[in-house]
Order: sequence, then C-alpha cells, then structure tokens
Amino acid sequence: MAQLLIVYHSRTGGTRQMAEAAADAARDEAHTILKTADRAGPEDLLAADGYIFCAPENLAAISGLMKEFFDRSYYPVLGGIEGRPYAQMICAGSDGENAARQIARIATGWRLKEVQPPLIICTHAQTPEAIMAEKTIPADQLGMCREVGAVLAAGLALGVF
Repeated sequence: MAQLLIVYHSRTGGTRQMAEAAADAARDEAHTILKTADRAGPEDLLAADGYIFCAPENLAAISGLMKEFFDRSYYPVLGGIEGRPYAQMICAGSDGENAARQIARIATGWRLKEVQPPLIICTHAQTPEAIMAEKTIPADQLGMCREVGAVLAAGLALGVF
C-alpha cells in the first residue's frame, strides 16, 4: 500500500482541521501518516510515496515551524524524492498566495510533481483578536480538504502519479 505523508503546523486549529480532513479521506486508499511539522523530518519524507503540505499563512508567509521543517529536511532528502507527487493546502487570513508560492518553490527544488493547484482556505481574520482566535473551518471547506486527500491517495494507489 502506498504511503502518504501529511505534514502540517497549526496554532489556532484551522490548519489542523484541514490536515485531519485530508488524512481521514486518504486512509481508505493509502497508508496515511499525519505529522506536525515539529515532529516530521527527512526520514518521513524518504519513506513516503507522496505528500500533502498544510501550512498556515503568517505575515504573508508560511509559518515559522513549517519553514523550519523544510529547512531541516531540504538537504538531507535532496535528490532522494524527485518525481513524487504533492499537494498543498493553506489556511490564510487574506489571500495565502505568497505562502503557496513558498511551498511550491521548495517543492520545485526537490523536483516534486504538483498534482493539483494549492487549496487556499481564507478565514478572513484581519484583526489581532480574529487572527489569534481558535478557528472553525466550515464543513463545505473541509470537504474540499477531504477531496485533496482522497485524490492524492487514489492517485498513489492506482499508480497514476
């Protein structure tokens, strides 16, 4: 059975909900590993057949802990995961585009294969209070996250990617 690794960071719960929804949908088709960015590392990337990177947008960039995961993992796996499929999901207070670009650039360096455009869920949190508040992602948007997980897992299982 193919292995799907989902790496995420979440401070206010939104990104965690997104990652969990994708993992729940993927489990029927792929052995799915869900890890926080501070616990995931190069060995997890090397063991997996495909990836979902799920990050919050903080200050128009990926969160520091997610960046630190990529920093720790980048060189140890460089040349060892080329061609593997990935998708990404961003939980943003505004547009999330810069965070998505950052992850795409890292994935390009690893020579990963993007299998769908980034899914960006916007919470519209713009005040300090709203930004720091616990998030609840609506069911329809969690459905889109489930679709990301299901599609990537099915593609791995069928050998499409």
